[in-house]
Amino acid sequence: MAAHRKPRRRSTGGGTARTAATIALAGAATATGLDGTGHAEPQLTPGQVKAKVDKLYQEAEVATEKYNGAKEKAEAAGQRLKGLQDRAARTEERLATAREVLGSLAAAQYRDGGLDPALRLALSDDPDRYLENAQFVERAGNRQKSAVAGVRRQLREIEQLRGAAHIELTALKSRQTELKRHKKTITGKLGSARHLLSRLTAEERTRLGAAPRASRAGQRETLAAPGSAPSRAPHSRAAAAVAYAYQKLGSPYVWGATGPNAFDCSGLVQAAYRAAGVSLPRTTYSQIDAGRRVSRAELLPGDLVFFYAGISHVGIYVGDGRMIHAPNPSAPVRVAPLDEMPYAGARVV
Repeated sequence: MAAHRKPRRRSTGGGTARTAATIALAGAATATGLDGTGHAEPQLTPGQVKAKVDKLYQEAEVATEKYNGAKEKAEAAGQRLKGLQDRAARTEERLATAREVLGSLAAAQYRDGGLDPALRLALSDDPDRYLENAQFVERAGNRQKSAVAGVRRQLREIEQLRGAAHIELTALKSRQTELKRHKKTITGKLGSARHLLSRLTAEERTRLGAAPRASRAGQRETLAAPGSAPSRAPHSRAAAAVAYAYQKLGSPYVWGATGPNAFDCSGLVQAAYRAAGVSLPRTTYSQIDAGRRVSRAELLPGDLVFFYAGISHVGIYVGDGRMIHAPNPSAPVRVAPLDEMPYAGARVV
């Protein structure tokens, strides 16, 4: 007798269990943002926002100084490459002229048939004229040897120039890649800062000093404390640099800018001393090696003051424990106390 299976009874709770599980998974996905919605950002106090924004600005400034350094090296590599290309072009022009001379000499030899000098003398109707011509041919031969040597020398020079140009082109491409990387970092940090600030009200941004300022007109009295005329500088160059910095109060901060209407921190310092007739390096990392070191107790107006362990920020000391600097995108060039940031050292130039 064949065995008969009883039909399996469908569980009334199975569908309900599966439905519940599906709903639970969907809820978990929503809670964790797996479906791209429902992920609430943590609520931060205005003070926490400011701390995060300040950190982002400082990180962006580190990247800005690296960008400035890479840009300076890229420009130098580009100038060297152009110089090598100009030299190669001039050498190729000289090579073309030398080849024309060789071609003329070769054509003359071909026309003369290349006869042996002794045979020419034997066949000549005018031995005296032939001897004069022989001396000319000898001199022409010497010129030919010299021309050949010149061509060979110019060919070697062109090969050397091409090799050097290839090295410079490789360096330039490397710097350009580096520039793009630092630019991406900078724009990412600044974008994150803007996003955080957008979560604050206008009143909160103003209270935290993170609100954009109005135009430069009429800002100098606000940005410099009352009675803040620059202290007496030790020499004319420092006085000129300090005067330039005061003239630029209220100018916007723009990363990578060196003036005359916008600056980053090292760009302001470089521009101020350029106006005073002093050439300074472009980046904070190089400016810290300019001039000689001076202690904080010995600071005088015009000295360069540096901040953070990584030497990523710089300002110009103006006396009374204050400096003029380009802070970050949230604030223009302004007067600020040295204690505003972690002090790292100073140089007199």
